[in-house]
Amino acid sequence: MLDTAVLSQAQREQYHQNGWLAVPGLVDAEWLGRLRQVTDEFVEASRELTEPNILYDLDEGHSADEPRLRRLSSPTDLHETYWEFASRSVIIDVAVDLLGPDVKFHHSKLNFKAPRGGEEVKWHQDIQFWPHTNYDLLTIGVFLEDVEAGMGEVGFVSGSHDGPLFDLYDGDDRWVGALRNDDVDRAQVGVAEYPVGPAGTITVHNCRTVHGSAPNRSDHPRPLLLQTYAAADAFSYTDLIKQSPHGEELIRGEPARWARHDPRPCLMPPTGPYRPIFAVQQGE
Repeated sequence: MLDTAVLSQAQREQYHQNGWLAVPGLVDAEWLGRLRQVTDEFVEASRELTEPNILYDLDEGHSADEPRLRRLSSPTDLHETYWEFASRSVIIDVAVDLLGPDVKFHHSKLNFKAPRGGEEVKWHQDIQFWPHTNYDLLTIGVFLEDVEAGMGEVGFVSGSHDGPLFDLYDGDDRWVGALRNDDVDRAQVGVAEYPVGPAGTITVHNCRTVHGSAPNRSDHPRPLLLQTYAAADAFSYTDLIKQSPHGEELIRGEPARWARHDPRPCLMPPTGPYRPIFAVQQGE
């Protein structure tokens, strides 16, 4: 049995068997308060926007009177609090527990799911958006508010990380960032599990795990702060994060001199400027 910093051996085994894990209330009240405060500041600043930009992805109905956001891109590049959390909080111990002692930061995002709508995120896997030499990458999501059923919570298909990597191009060879309809059936999304929990709950999912979420039908927002980490010997095939000051920054342990290559192939995304998943999936 390996020593772990935060997770039990049973939790480690659950992650590796299912491809995802939820840990209720892991992030403490002090961190939640700091993260909420800075998030509120960005939401307040968005009132001045009438169209999306490189930082803000706006939801339908956004206005100065009622800010409605889909995503804040790369929050760790925008405010020190986000970076401090991503690089020095308890979630680093979670990443080390699951990836091993040598861990790099990859990227972050903050998805909002505005009340009474939000935006569906269709079924997909992450790694096709940012392929690497191996599949030891994971994303840790943090509930900034309580999440109940019907709030557009994320669903995960257990065991799908050990299954096929699906094509995220449609039948006309257009990048759509989502599983084709026939692959949705193959992926058995009907058995997906949708963790809920109090603010401070985290979810962790492997980069191959099939996941998605419905619109938020409630009257409450569902902000989800996401951080992606990679094993130090997983190297990116694309330059998606080259502009980020923290992209591929070593968070814990030692840098890798050798890339580790998984024999399973990985789909490559289209070249050109990155487009947020919401815009890609909705055909905007």
